[in-house]
Amino acid sequence: MNVLLTGVAGFIGLHCARALLARGDAVVGIDNLNDYYDPALKQARLALLADAPGFSFERVDVADADGLGALFARAQPDAVIHLAAQAGVRYSLTHPRAYVDSNLVGFANLLECCRRHRPRHLVYASSSSVYGANTRVPFSVAEPADHPVSLYAATKKANEAMAHAYSDLYAIPATGLRFFTVYGPWGRPDMAYYSFTRALFEDREIELFNHGEMARDFTYVDDIVDGVLRVLDRAPSPDPAWCADPPQLGRSRAPHRLYNIGHHAPVSLLDFVAVLERLTGRRARTVMRPMAPGDVHRTCADVDALMRDTGFAPATPIETGLARFVDWYRSYHRV
Repeated sequence: MNVLLTGVAGFIGLHCARALLARGDAVVGIDNLNDYYDPALKQARLALLADAPGFSFERVDVADADGLGALFARAQPDAVIHLAAQAGVRYSLTHPRAYVDSNLVGFANLLECCRRHRPRHLVYASSSSVYGANTRVPFSVAEPADHPVSLYAATKKANEAMAHAYSDLYAIPATGLRFFTVYGPWGRPDMAYYSFTRALFEDREIELFNHGEMARDFTYVDDIVDGVLRVLDRAPSPDPAWCADPPQLGRSRAPHRLYNIGHHAPVSLLDFVAVLERLTGRRARTVMRPMAPGDVHRTCADVDALMRDTGFAPATPIETGLARFVDWYRSYHRV
């Protein structure tokens, strides 16, 4: 296929692009290379792709409707993987406009391009953050997610509604993936596993919010990419069970699906730090903090639907995944 991949210089974008190219697809990658974190890391990721047969890159911001439209007209993609977004829960507390521009305006622009150019499938990134104040775990797409507790989460929930509307109105096959705490080599420096590792090597304090009483469904990036490609190859059709009594959340008369994509094995924050201590050979200096605004106590993905429909089977334990990350960190940062 000829795949248009937004956010290609991002963490998951890099790994998806490499997997697509390895199996023989062509990839048109776009990114705006913003400075939310060090653009040098984004450039280093792009350098891994630059000489790959079948890869091309264009610096385009999804919030630029004309630029994005012109790119679609040139590329004529068979499928679209949309990963470009302003990420981060805490950043949304101080920079809300960035989320409106990228996650709402940018996503609307992308949907309009899909309406005009009709790719066979749009796969887009949502987030486990949409579950917000939900307390029933594991989180399931069959349960309502109507109480986001951050603007970031609200924009991702809005993306799901927008995609469903376009899918229903224009018969655009679309699938949303609610990612659960993705980690691994070439990851994002603002994520806990990255910042904790840096603090360990630099002998700095690690802040543990909610006094460390938190757990996350950490999912290794290779498992995520396997799931994304499995979904990409299975464009949805209207679900005949959408009108069941009672109505089935996550199902629709439109060719639209929602899935959780996670490891289904939450790890406590204290256990997570202990693994990093063993792998780095350093002792953590922890500082306990109260719960941060917009944060949640625990995440856990119900991935039964994704496993049933695609054969997805996350296989990387936290010790293995973090060992690979720490090895990469030592190499990239020369420590």
